[in-house]
Amino acid sequence: MVPKSEKRFIRLNLITIVVTLLLILAGGIVRSTGSGMGCPDWPKCFDQYVPPTSVSQLPADYKEKYVAERVAKNERFAKTLEKMGKAHLADSIRHDASILMPETFNVAKTWTEYLNRLMGALTGFLLLILTVYSFAYRKTAKRIVVLSVLNLIVVAYQGWLGSIVVSTNLMPWIVTVHMLLALVILAILVYTYYYAQQLYQQPTVVMARLSYLKLLIFLAIVASIIQIVLGTEVREEIDAIAKQLMYAGRERWVEKVGNVFSYHRDVAVLVLVFNIFVYKMVKDKFSGKAGALTIANGVGIVLIIQIVTGLLLSNFALPPYAQALHILFSTVLFTLQYYLYLLVYRTETYQQGH
Repeated sequence: MVPKSEKRFIRLNLITIVVTLLLILAGGIVRSTGSGMGCPDWPKCFDQYVPPTSVSQLPADYKEKYVAERVAKNERFAKTLEKMGKAHLADSIRHDASILMPETFNVAKTWTEYLNRLMGALTGFLLLILTVYSFAYRKTAKRIVVLSVLNLIVVAYQGWLGSIVVSTNLMPWIVTVHMLLALVILAILVYTYYYAQQLYQQPTVVMARLSYLKLLIFLAIVASIIQIVLGTEVREEIDAIAKQLMYAGRERWVEKVGNVFSYHRDVAVLVLVFNIFVYKMVKDKFSGKAGALTIANGVGIVLIIQIVTGLLLSNFALPPYAQALHILFSTVLFTLQYYLYLLVYRTETYQQGH
């Protein structure tokens, strides 16, 4: 029998996974609508907890004010990078001309970014409560407590990095690190959810060897992470091209991206191939075992959505809704693949049992 305190943790853990995915969707909407600099400061928005609705509510020199604040913050960040031995990255920040370009107030972009930040605050609050709830496992499963505390630290760092994303005017490599940290947060949440659930369950037993399946799922996960990183780089190239063309000629943006788009597309094919083999092997080895097969079916559905949104992006001038969905389902795919790996990893085989 699962104690109430542990049921409460499991339930909140699942809710936090869903909210984290919604936060990634909100981030995708911010990127696809070009609202990343809708709030030029952090954590407030135009020095207000509730952002303005018209330019008349801002001081006349607001552009110069926020550029000066960004430059000062970036200098502190550059000095930190130098101490870490990353002088070349520090120089790239100091000499990035885009940081000196002021952002004109746009109420739609401001409120899009503000709502994204509210989602981030909600996610952080849920993770804090989840960490408190995790102490129900202090005697039975200490790793859940340790991982929950670790995740809270990662989220705090992610929040700080979000401020750097704003102050550096969406510097590409920082945006990529920001995305990868989101995957780390998700992975820890998925693991604590899985581990808490399996404490009171008997492991699944199949009459087959699973070493090749474990390897295939692992490779599929690695390919998905590479795909997400390449997708982030494609998005960064698109942003640069859009600025160069003054946001005109949207239908020509993709063809100007270059090799990184080709790599992104090629890895997408690799992800598809890996997951087709994974699905076939799961179906063969787990017939009648609902858990792994259900997750594998979910992976298949998400892959189809990914392919459709990818085709929409490359052939129909990057519609914003497709961009947001593409980002969301790439992280959903990673989440399901990792959970499937955990399920398969714990599965016992008939040969091992005898």
